[in-house]
Amino acid sequence: MVTNKNVQQQQQQHRVDVLVPAMVVAAMANPCCPAVKLLRCAIPLALGIAVAVYLVGSATPAVVQSGYLERLFPLPPAAASPSAMGRQKQAPELEQTSAATNSAPSWPVDDGASGGNRTQRAGKVEAAAAGGFVDISDEELMKLAARVAPREAAGAPKVAFLFLTRWDLPMAPLWEKFFEGHRGLYSVYVHTDPAFNGSDPGEASAFHRRTIPSKEVKWGQISMVEAERRLLAHAILDHSNARFVLLSESHVPLFDFPTVYSYLVNSSKVYVESYDLPGATGRGRYKRAMGPLVTVAQWRKGSQWFEMDRRVAGDVVADDVYFPVFRRFCRRNCYADEHYLPTLLSIRHPSRVANRSVTWVDWSHGGPHPARFTRMEVTPDFLRWLRTGAATCDYNGGTTTVCFLFARKFLPNSLTRFLRFAPKVMGFG
Repeated sequence: MVTNKNVQQQQQQHRVDVLVPAMVVAAMANPCCPAVKLLRCAIPLALGIAVAVYLVGSATPAVVQSGYLERLFPLPPAAASPSAMGRQKQAPELEQTSAATNSAPSWPVDDGASGGNRTQRAGKVEAAAAGGFVDISDEELMKLAARVAPREAAGAPKVAFLFLTRWDLPMAPLWEKFFEGHRGLYSVYVHTDPAFNGSDPGEASAFHRRTIPSKEVKWGQISMVEAERRLLAHAILDHSNARFVLLSESHVPLFDFPTVYSYLVNSSKVYVESYDLPGATGRGRYKRAMGPLVTVAQWRKGSQWFEMDRRVAGDVVADDVYFPVFRRFCRRNCYADEHYLPTLLSIRHPSRVANRSVTWVDWSHGGPHPARFTRMEVTPDFLRWLRTGAATCDYNGGTTTVCFLFARKFLPNSLTRFLRFAPKVMGFG
């Protein structure tokens, strides 16, 4: 259908088609206007009049047709806008990132996640590998770590030291001596009370900015296991971490770093204590509501202080079958931190478990808490006994007296004794 508006536009275009050539010809025929003046005056004047007539005659804003302008005066290249310049600069980087992603092991198939979400997750993993921490929900953190767990770096494997603390780290000066000179072979992760606002150590410290986003932990409750999984998940995001050991603020190392590193990295087992214990402190803590997923025959007990490899750690953070059962039913008088990992690994990885811990703890006094050691109880003879005399055990198919790499619970006032005896007895400092 032809509307009045279309007719008007056609008439306006006709006026432009007639006026422009006519005015140009008239100007060129004027004898008093040299060729130079023609170029400088007549043509711009004619074009200006034509455009004005075109615009004024339109009832609505119109886009000037540039056919004649382009033929008479070719336009210069349009200047790039700042946003376009930014996109041009970013394009090579995006191509490099895409190439790097394609050369790396592919992510497992996502459950409906968009490409943007996958890119965000990849960025979080890269940030964690670079030494930062991601502050996201536990659920998202576990999913992210579970996807990353199968990836292993090609370089030297690292041991991740996971410190689960109530407040600060009074034994930090001893650990600094332990880590000294071995940067690149270890990672440190600290989970503490969110209310703790102690000053961060200097950049030279192994604990500099190593506190992960933490939540409140209550003794004997499922929040203890949640904190352990949180530490594991953050450590898994670094592809170089191959072994993971859980420690407390009262832990001390019994050997120098090279000995501990070699012992863990070359081990064919994971060090989780897991055993069936009849009685009130064993099977007596089992909750019938946990069946049929967890039966009383599968119920296990063991030390909270674990050590495991990347494969098992990945299975722990990916567990969406047994952990929800423990979180829901292992509550009053259940003590999930002593039963969740021993039960899970007994079900999932029975052949991988060494059924012992590499942390020495004294439970000989009985009760809900192990013995604590003060300053005067730390002697060279006691330390030598802990290192090679406390037990015999299996290591990679052979028998050894080096069964414990760490020990607890040592009070803060014992630090000076450890710093004094470490060079002579433990081989560092």
